[in-house]
Amino acid sequence: MPAGLPSNHTTSPGHDIGQSLWQSCVDQLAQELPEQQFNTWIKPLSAQVLDDFSKVTIFVANRFKLDWVRAQYSGRISAMLERMYGQPVLVELAITPRESIVRSGSSSQAAEMVSAEEAVAIGEAAPSGLPKNRINSMLTFDSLVEGTANRMARAAAMHVATIPGHLYNPLFIYGGVGLGKTHLMHAVGNRLLADKPGSKVLYIHAEQFVSDVVKAYQRKTFDEFKERYHSLDLLLIDDVQFFANKDRTQEEFFNAFEALLAKKSHIVMTSDTYPKGLTDIHERLVSRFDSGLTVAIEPPELEMRVAILINKARVESAEMPEEVAFFVAKNVRSNVRELEGALRKILAYSRFNQKEISIQLAREALRDLLSIQNRQISVENIQKTVADYYKIKVADMYSKKRPASIARPRQIAMYLAKELTQKSLPEIGELFGGRDHTTVLHAVRKIGGERQQMTELNQQLHVLEQTLKG
Repeated sequence: MPAGLPSNHTTSPGHDIGQSLWQSCVDQLAQELPEQQFNTWIKPLSAQVLDDFSKVTIFVANRFKLDWVRAQYSGRISAMLERMYGQPVLVELAITPRESIVRSGSSSQAAEMVSAEEAVAIGEAAPSGLPKNRINSMLTFDSLVEGTANRMARAAAMHVATIPGHLYNPLFIYGGVGLGKTHLMHAVGNRLLADKPGSKVLYIHAEQFVSDVVKAYQRKTFDEFKERYHSLDLLLIDDVQFFANKDRTQEEFFNAFEALLAKKSHIVMTSDTYPKGLTDIHERLVSRFDSGLTVAIEPPELEMRVAILINKARVESAEMPEEVAFFVAKNVRSNVRELEGALRKILAYSRFNQKEISIQLAREALRDLLSIQNRQISVENIQKTVADYYKIKVADMYSKKRPASIARPRQIAMYLAKELTQKSLPEIGELFGGRDHTTVLHAVRKIGGERQQMTELNQQLHVLEQTLKG
């Protein structure tokens, strides 16, 4: 325990609030940083917070990572904590004692032998508290809120978990950050292990597979590598887009893929895009990805977001009034991770100020998020972005012209205006050349329905949404 940390820190009332403060900081970084950066550098961090919130000690696995986190992220973390707490917070970095002893002397040697991009993956252990199969027992089908956005993916995952090795092999799940892809994979693993406890199951991130390939290459231990991966009953692998430009990794994954399918083992993968949208992945591998069932997970609809907030609040032993859940759900639209981050901010703000959860309290707790949204996304910005994307004039958004080359982008812009702003249907119609609200409603329903069926349209909308959210 670091010097100055109260001995009763882990059980004091301030500890829970302090950890909520730290978790809110992590959630905000998850929203702001590219996912690969976040998973590599921020997600493995742990922290201890003094009861008076004056100091946060962040624990890092080794010296190499400590220096990198200090140089790249400590200033940002300090400013973020100060903004959330309202007063300056001292941030200190320290090496986790157990990790520093176990890994002493290994990281630098490995880093010298491989590229910088691959070196960061070397020596990563399973997340703290997870078994060797890396399955998180908390992520089950029961704890996953079902809605239109994930219904097909959930049904396919349930089928795989119940009858592995038959239909939907491989199962390829794609969608944006924080929509529940990883949750679904853990749920498959948990269900199979519950039904068949002796099954060989492994969940890994694609970066871990890269790391394992590098280590097998360096140490000439490919027999052990193949024994580990080729003998599995179920392989769950996250974010396969990270195989891009890694030829040896792709070759080994192809071999593992073929070996597992031959023995009727099941493979479940996730990605941020559909198979044919992947770049710098060998064609024969893409064709394997696309040979089973490919399903999308969409951003959750309003009712699903409300249910997620209420359920997750109960898990945190808090009650969120329905009207507050609706307020938050209307303002946090993109993914489940952002919803969880918003919820933690509200709970921390409520506990710290000893106030009941209300819409006003939620507005105060989320003022930074609401300010960013209001500043960045407007109907006018949506119209300009969509017009640029489809190479039409902004004026066509307001005009009465009806050729498909104009009407289609206009409907997409109306759909995005409804999804990404707080404007009502009549207000949106007025901003699109004085159109009736029923015209807007038709566009919203049409594009929303087609998004579920048309992979290309869904990908276009995903690009537009990410562009608008900055």
